[in-house]
Amino acid sequence: MDLASKLQFMDLRSSFLAGTTPLSHSFPAALRPLHRFIITTSSSLKPTVIHPAILKNPARISSKLQAIPTETSTSAKALEEEDIESLFSANNSDGSEIDYKRGNSKNSSGASSISSGVRLENVSKSYKGVTVLKNINWEVKKGEKVGLVGVNGAGKTTQLRIISGLEEPDSGNVIKAKSNMKIAFLSQEFEVVSTRTLREELLSAFKEEMEVAERLEKVQKAIEKSVDDLELMGRLLDEFDLLQRRAQAVDLDEVDAKISKLMPELGFAPEDGDRLVASFSGGWQMRMSLGKILLQDLDLLLLDEPTNHLDLDTIEWLEGYLKKQDVPMVIISHDRAFLDQLCTKIVETDMGVSRTFEGNYSNYIIQKAAWIEAQFTAWEKQQKEIEHTKDLISRLSAGANAGRASTAEKKLDKLQDKEQVEKPFIRKQMKIRFPERGRSGQSVVALKGLEFGFENECHQVLFKNANLTIERGEKIAILGPNGCGKSTLLKLIMGMEKPYSGEVLLGEHNVLPNYFEQNQAEALDLDKTVLETVAEVADDWRLDDIKGLLGRYNFKADMLDRKVSFLSGGEKARLAFCKFMVQPSTLLVLDEPTNHLDIPTKEMLEEAINEYQGTVITVSHDRYFIKQIVNRVLEVKDGTLQDYAGDYNYYLEKNLEARERELEREAELDEKSSKGKAKSKMSKAEREARKKQKMQSFQAAKQKSKSSKNAKRWK
Repeated sequence: MDLASKLQFMDLRSSFLAGTTPLSHSFPAALRPLHRFIITTSSSLKPTVIHPAILKNPARISSKLQAIPTETSTSAKALEEEDIESLFSANNSDGSEIDYKRGNSKNSSGASSISSGVRLENVSKSYKGVTVLKNINWEVKKGEKVGLVGVNGAGKTTQLRIISGLEEPDSGNVIKAKSNMKIAFLSQEFEVVSTRTLREELLSAFKEEMEVAERLEKVQKAIEKSVDDLELMGRLLDEFDLLQRRAQAVDLDEVDAKISKLMPELGFAPEDGDRLVASFSGGWQMRMSLGKILLQDLDLLLLDEPTNHLDLDTIEWLEGYLKKQDVPMVIISHDRAFLDQLCTKIVETDMGVSRTFEGNYSNYIIQKAAWIEAQFTAWEKQQKEIEHTKDLISRLSAGANAGRASTAEKKLDKLQDKEQVEKPFIRKQMKIRFPERGRSGQSVVALKGLEFGFENECHQVLFKNANLTIERGEKIAILGPNGCGKSTLLKLIMGMEKPYSGEVLLGEHNVLPNYFEQNQAEALDLDKTVLETVAEVADDWRLDDIKGLLGRYNFKADMLDRKVSFLSGGEKARLAFCKFMVQPSTLLVLDEPTNHLDIPTKEMLEEAINEYQGTVITVSHDRYFIKQIVNRVLEVKDGTLQDYAGDYNYYLEKNLEARERELEREAELDEKSSKGKAKSKMSKAEREARKKQKMQSFQAAKQKSKSSKNAKRWK
């Protein structure tokens, strides 16, 4: 290609031209659209514009382009050689291009096998000889939202890492609809830069393209300074052509419009675009992370505990927004209500084996109960047949019946090897309790004329003349958006914060609080071992029981003598909760206790709280958890405490806005359920399981209501 042909690819913004106007004010110069135009050159290599050949947006280009010679005072010789060489791609001599698309193509491409999404086929994975995944099989297709469930350590996150290419399976295949799939994570740790503005943060979704654009601008400036070195200009023009084609892989001219369209969908106002990321709460930063991901036109979205640390309003917004997305999703979550609202399929991983259940989490519970019953019946039947065959062999093994005995032995081998039915594994539910130290007096906590706030830029007032009385046996949930003062209220009750005015009083008789705060893990003694940390506060526990509790929280035998300093953040959080659970008390004060807990452990915690005879005050955004345990709700709103003297359902009835949202969700769940019934009739076992589930819920609600009434009667 001669120099004149190469110059056809120059950018209209180049200083080779005069009278041009910027194509966009929203992006760095190199991010703006690049247009081809025709240039002729004289013998002195001073380019002259003849006419733009292709202009996508002629209205945005000045109509007064005129040809003028370009003089430069800096020759290529004056530039440092290493700076010039750094502008070139590692290998552009053969015209090869780097693939800037996100996603991983190491795993099998299966365009002929799967039309959309991803399929795992016989995937196995072991760590240090311990099998985590064993012949895993499941898939997610366009329009599907798959919930991955299982106890902590079951291998859920490992499956996401294998799908995304961060880890390789020991055996098996990950079949993708196309080799260059764009796959993204939305995790509980939102990756945002606090010093950027909102618009800059959303623009960072195009980080790779922006890097190309930055190089493009540098190469362009180098070209303008290299008119005295024909060979160097030729190399630079080759590089410019390569970078330009890479930048055109994304329509940068439409990026600004995409961001402006997305912002209101995420709940941001137009004027929020210039606000710093640091000025937004964690829930709004989650929306930014989600927005960056959705700007990339994904083929698959992976979500790992996205609801942790979000308030109820933000969780409900996230549910509604994700429902509208058609991109295939795989969701790891221990929020049962969240899984109910979103999932079209549940994949359970237990003991390294996966099983797929159609429908949401509630349907999964019913179907699994039916599967266990059917599997156990089949196993019992086969065991009887095996015993009968063994008995037959022993009776026929002598004399003339040896031939019949041989036939029976072949049948037995077939039953025990090829056709053996596995006994369904039923995980033993460990029962725990909170140790109580006697009984407190009737009055447990009293707030009188409470005033409190923070002396920050906004002079934030959290409580204005708040009054509250909490009595023995009450189990209270404190609700409200993030930042309204829920955790601060717990700290005021514990004496960790002092009110500006008013009083916070604990009852005079035997009120022994046990406080679990969100960052409790930070207070652990790093020099103690895992076992020592719990044993030192477990007055009434046997050592074997302590080891059993730690084992339930995924602390294996080889970890018990490990020092706390060597634990991960998640392991420290679980250890802190174990320590909390063994301390005697008459008042439990819980700040987001279900974070980092798997579903079986949450159920264990719910049962322990329901059996606890003392008083419970909790801050939680887990709707399912709240429904199971509370008999009173406090809502923090506009500096006041709004009191609902009943359980979570009572709160929904009285709070019209919350009730309306709940009715909408129930209607959607009913619609999902009716669709499921239309596809396949429920088996007898499924009907019995559903009936049993409803009866248990009814009895629990009835008992809770009765206990609440009796408590009030004897006050």
